[in-house]
Amino acid sequence: MDEKDCLFCKIVRKEMDSNVVYEDDEVFAFEDINGRAPVHVLVVPRQHVANLEEIGALPDRVTKRLFEVASEIARKLGVLDGGYAVRINNGKDAGQEIFHLHLHVIGGKRLGMP
Repeated sequence: MDEKDCLFCKIVRKEMDSNVVYEDDEVFAFEDINGRAPVHVLVVPRQHVANLEEIGALPDRVTKRLFEVASEIARKLGVLDGGYAVRINNGKDAGQEIFHLHLHVIGGKRLGMP
């Protein structure tokens, strides 16, 4: 899938509605519409990369920024102290449904392993 057809690319370009939590020139974050916890935010690079195997196409600063933003969101949404999960589903068998690399920031309730 290329970026013109990618759902997350359309959200980043604001061609589709989303509840934006954070954005800068390289990273975009929005609420997951199928959230599994009180806080469930997706953090994506603006540049389209499908999965972890393509992460080398991102500048190192963007890869680092994804995790910094995840932490900023946890603080902003009040789950930093209680704890939160950062999850990457990589591939169909891992539950990846949208093939645009994304981090799930999940918190606000006690979480276990899936």
